[in-house]
Amino acid sequence: MVYWILKRIFIGPIVKLLFRPWIKGLANVPGEGAAILASNHLSFSDSIFLPVMVHRPVVFLAKQEYFTGTGLKGRLTALFFRATNQLPMNRSGGEASTASLDAGGGVLRSGGLLGIYPEGTRSPDGRLYRGKVGVARLALTARVPVVPVAMIGTEKVQPIGQRFPSIRRVGIVIGRPLDFSEFYDRAEDRGVQREVTDRIMRHIQQLSAQDYADVYAAVVKAQLAEQASHAKRRTRGTHDA
Repeated sequence: MVYWILKRIFIGPIVKLLFRPWIKGLANVPGEGAAILASNHLSFSDSIFLPVMVHRPVVFLAKQEYFTGTGLKGRLTALFFRATNQLPMNRSGGEASTASLDAGGGVLRSGGLLGIYPEGTRSPDGRLYRGKVGVARLALTARVPVVPVAMIGTEKVQPIGQRFPSIRRVGIVIGRPLDFSEFYDRAEDRGVQREVTDRIMRHIQQLSAQDYADVYAAVVKAQLAEQASHAKRRTRGTHDA
């Protein structure tokens, strides 16, 4: 109920008025039944624009940190994410990540639409990065189609580190559902999961026209953070001298 009130009365109309999002391929979203919407991830706002433009409710897997913040801002953020049908995703790997994916599987088993970012985190530089195999595991285990999605221009609305969005137009391109039924009987095969994930990423890349980097975005982010830390220490050392 809260989801529909926010979408139809509050957030939806404001987003459409200010950002005038355009969308292509909306008919590719199944009118009923379970499916995964697998999208590139350029901005925090991706999880707002896509559900606003899709007629059916979309449940997104969002990073767990959005649900565990402290203080007034943290509590309001957590409240917003829960009210907009988003589930916490633990990205630490192992059993914790598996449990988070299982929650997404529950959405699919109930016949819903699950939104997921195969890259696992926002792109640090606008490129499309290697997908993690969780999206394939979900699709094969639940035996559902995967709908590739490309967000266009959202990184310019709210780049990483920018608190408030800039007002400019954004776009969404939705591809045809991908059928991986040939692999359903090998859902736990890591090689199959990798192949399915790579196919999904190729379709997203075709829709988004992004440059592709065959490395995990999280790895690049860690490298950039380390470089920034080194530069800061060098600067501090120069000033101290």
